[in-house]
Amino acid sequence: GLAAETVTAGDPTFAGPLAGVELGLRVYHAVEPQFKGEVDESVYEEQIGMMEMVLEVDEIIEEMKNIREEFCKFND
Repeated sequence: GLAAETVTAGDPTFAGPLAGVELGLRVYHAVEPQFKGEVDESVYEEQIGMMEMVLEVDEIIEEMKNIREEFCKFND
């Protein structure tokens, strides 16, 4: 979530070039259905499938959803 927060709300560590810069970008993790649906299935399985099995996908999706709801400046 740190990278997502950085490009939406600005660098929370205030150590990088995005310190205090709120871009408000709508960001997605690679395991979210919105991203997964846009990628060729065989490529996804080859590159991400194994990690998806060991990650807490539901927790990641919830965290990303919360970041988008709180910081995104763009509406669908």
